[in-house]
Amino acid sequence: MNERTARRGGATWALIITSVAGFMAALDNLVVTTALPSIRENLGGAPEDLQWTVNAYTLTFAVLLMFGAALGDRFGRRKLFITGLTIFTGASAAAALAPDIAPLIAARAVQGVGAAIMMPLTLTLLTAAVPAARRGAALGIFSAVTGLAVASGPLIGGSLTEHMSWQWIFWLNVPIGLVLLPLARLRLNESHAPNARLDIPGTVLVSGGLFGIVYGLVNGRTDGWSSPTILISLFAGAALLAGFIHHGFTSARPMLPMRLFRNPAFFGINIAGLLMFLGMFGSIFLLSQFFQGVSGYSPTEAGLRMLPWTGMPLLVAPFAGILSDRIGGRPVVTAGLALQAAGLGYFALVTSVDTAYATQLPGLILGGVGMALYFAPAASVVMSSVSPGEQGIASGANNALREVGGALGVAILGAVFAAQGGYQSPAAFTDGTVPALWIGAGVVAVAALTALLIPRKGAAPAEKDTQPDTSGEDRELVSA
Repeated sequence: MNERTARRGGATWALIITSVAGFMAALDNLVVTTALPSIRENLGGAPEDLQWTVNAYTLTFAVLLMFGAALGDRFGRRKLFITGLTIFTGASAAAALAPDIAPLIAARAVQGVGAAIMMPLTLTLLTAAVPAARRGAALGIFSAVTGLAVASGPLIGGSLTEHMSWQWIFWLNVPIGLVLLPLARLRLNESHAPNARLDIPGTVLVSGGLFGIVYGLVNGRTDGWSSPTILISLFAGAALLAGFIHHGFTSARPMLPMRLFRNPAFFGINIAGLLMFLGMFGSIFLLSQFFQGVSGYSPTEAGLRMLPWTGMPLLVAPFAGILSDRIGGRPVVTAGLALQAAGLGYFALVTSVDTAYATQLPGLILGGVGMALYFAPAASVVMSSVSPGEQGIASGANNALREVGGALGVAILGAVFAAQGGYQSPAAFTDGTVPALWIGAGVVAVAALTALLIPRKGAAPAEKDTQPDTSGEDRELVSA
């Protein structure tokens, strides 16, 4: 075997290993949504417990994402990738074996830790293994696989729940992880970036702050919005987040340099992404249950009926990417967010206890097309908004903020749902879902307005910091 053949084989193995790992981590964002009614029936738990089965994963994933990338740069990317994969696989087994809702939430949180370590290193390892001439194709395959995971999450979760049991949405990860672990050890090459930043104070501040905010939002109705626990949680969370922002301005090596947000393009695309995920995740959390609890569909049927929304990016994104190259990212992103807001608003307008799916379908299609138009140019806008040496940290910030938006979306729209309705009957569930969808539509509409801050194509770029990023210029975090 000559050297070229060996390199090609190594690149193929790297693509397979990282794509499958990325598929698992992306799948677990939404795979649990269509299983929530079955989990509630089997394990019990209040509405806020169901929110935590989703948020425990997205929150730990979000706040540790950039820290996990820095750990890999410092201590070895293959080593930390294997560590993250091991944690993710073990936590998946623990979730499947959970005898009660509390152990399930804990296992989901540990899953998020594993994904936060594993996910940002997938593209770094893949980029290092694939020759530059073939890198675009490899990254395209990786993005398609992770995109498929997001699109098929509700369907896979619903099918496994209906035909086997909800535990199998977690058991599915275990044999895959056990196969990937030795392959990663044998087929991936080790690499380091010894000057990588480890911002432990920043990680503690943002983790504590987001947990306080989300805990207060999720438990406010149950404990009482004026109770000391909730007030302390919300105010302490806000104070810690303010401390994180101050740290980002004043620290010499913060995990998220706040000066990047002075760039209108960086600010516009990242805040728009946070708001878009807030509206989208919160709506999917409720709609996947609405189709089962109100419309009477099985878990598989509910997953299929979500596909016009979650699966539309697979069809539309390639054309949206071409359009973005021709006219620039701002009009495509803005139009996409506006369409998604219109889709959610339409769905809220027509939804009732006895609304036919055919009547709701246009809202799902509008939302799906809008999501595709947003996703296609988003990564390019993020990358072009900063200097080359800061593209790794910019991509990591974009993904972390989107995951934070998802966690906040489930918390905020879940709080609206709980205040206006509940699980007592189809009518009560509808009473809670409709106002929550209106909130989601409004938030995404604000995201569309925020996207207008992105400069037009051909506009002079904002001044960028010319200091090099010594944390590993080749680090690329997942943008799918």
